[in-house]
Amino acid sequence: MSLFSSLSLQHVKNEMLEISTQCSLRGLVQSMKWSAELAAALPSSDENLEIMSNELNKDKLFLKEYDKYCLGKGYFDCKEFSRASLYLKDCKSKLCQFLYFYSRYMEYEKKKKYQFVDVLDEKAAEKQDWQELIDLRDDLKKNEDNLDSYGFYLYGIVLKNLDLTKEAIENLECSIQMEPLFWAAWQELSTLCKDRQMLKELKVPKHWMSEFFYSSVELELHMAEEALTRYQDISAAGFNGSSYVNSQIAICLYNLRDFDNSVEYFRELYDADPEMLEHIDVYSNILYIQEDRPELSHLAHHVCKVDKYRTESCVVIGNYYSLRGDHDKAVMYFKQALRLNSNYVAAWTLLGHEYVELKNTSAAILSYRKATGVNPHDFRGWYGLGQTYELLNMPFYSLCYFKEAQKLRPNDPRMLIALGDTYNTIENLNEAKKCFLRAVRLGDSEGQAIVKLGRLQEQCNEMEEAALSYTKYIKRLENSVHISEDIAHACLFLARHHLDLKQYDEATTYARKAMEYTESRDEGKTLMFEISQMSSSVK
Repeated sequence: MSLFSSLSLQHVKNEMLEISTQCSLRGLVQSMKWSAELAAALPSSDENLEIMSNELNKDKLFLKEYDKYCLGKGYFDCKEFSRASLYLKDCKSKLCQFLYFYSRYMEYEKKKKYQFVDVLDEKAAEKQDWQELIDLRDDLKKNEDNLDSYGFYLYGIVLKNLDLTKEAIENLECSIQMEPLFWAAWQELSTLCKDRQMLKELKVPKHWMSEFFYSSVELELHMAEEALTRYQDISAAGFNGSSYVNSQIAICLYNLRDFDNSVEYFRELYDADPEMLEHIDVYSNILYIQEDRPELSHLAHHVCKVDKYRTESCVVIGNYYSLRGDHDKAVMYFKQALRLNSNYVAAWTLLGHEYVELKNTSAAILSYRKATGVNPHDFRGWYGLGQTYELLNMPFYSLCYFKEAQKLRPNDPRMLIALGDTYNTIENLNEAKKCFLRAVRLGDSEGQAIVKLGRLQEQCNEMEEAALSYTKYIKRLENSVHISEDIAHACLFLARHHLDLKQYDEATTYARKAMEYTESRDEGKTLMFEISQMSSSVK
């Protein structure tokens, strides 16, 4: 980590406390919290902390307007944004001007949230008063020469909301170049990075904060292995006590489907800080996958005590009801999560899953479409659409959506298996075979791809290749107690194949194994008799 090697951790701590104070003054609470938590994770020394710079004390214009700032900030903190902007309108200092413009933006966000009456009422959800945002954009443009890092950040997120991506990136880059420690600008920029090429083309300073940025973008772009390595390096550089860094490592492990290690990280995080709710929804997703009902029940009760009406809490409770099979209640809580945050992609996807369980495919499709609309680079919405259209026996639609999911997760065997199944359905056997082969090469841990490949090779009369695939499949599941029709079929095929080749010992082994499964017991007995007859006649 060359960017960290020459750093004094005490100096970094001072910087983070300073930027946290600056964000606090401007009402940027999430960035303030992030910086303060990072600072708190770093060791203290006997050196004096320079928590607050003297810049504001030198700003005579700000001191002259300090009474107006205090009242405007008071209104802002009480969420009376329009009142704050009215009071700060004629202020000239940069800090007061930022708070004036930011109050206008927050009033727009508040109105947008109030308009979101029903999460499945598209007209209500899409209704926006663009004019307020356009007016704010125009006023920021007029003051462009006087904007500081925070001003350019605000200008960038306004442009982003107006879908002016190129201009938004330029302003966010400008914000970061002026103040590399300002995490909110890095974070907004990360949401606009759509691919690796775009990431390379960004004009950002070579600063230690860029490591946090690149890690975040890599995680967003499904480059979980790269992100994990980077976060582990950051942790080793002195940030091993950071709840943010450790939670990101846990999420990387979750995305890599290393659930056991991910759970260990999450448990350590929440044991150290029981009131912490960040990413607790991801933790609940793992418990859901592992079908750990007692632990998920405990987690649902815990979040209710801490803050029942927080977005993450609603998802945890929704997952709990879903695991219990109470899908109506799960829908209710996922909807509540979306009322609190309509841009919460995971909640849209989970809501889609519940509607699939309730056989309400039209509502499921709408939910998955919402997920892809909020973040077209999250594979889960596309994958959900593919699965739903598969249920509706519309394979060409499925193919389209599975392709989108696979583009976003090119090294995920599950995406390739889904594509292979769909190609098989539409009788494009060559493409199906390519998908299954690639899934096997990428690490088909559950053996789905290799058995599907075997069936396809058998269907194409490629008996030697099918036998090889089935043999690998059986060996992979040697120590598994999982019984399935696939294992039974593979055993029968291999018993017959070896019998045809007069390899009686191998044929006997697989015929006996076939007799262990209900689906193939009778046929296995018949094969055992045939093998006995043929082998004795040879003797």
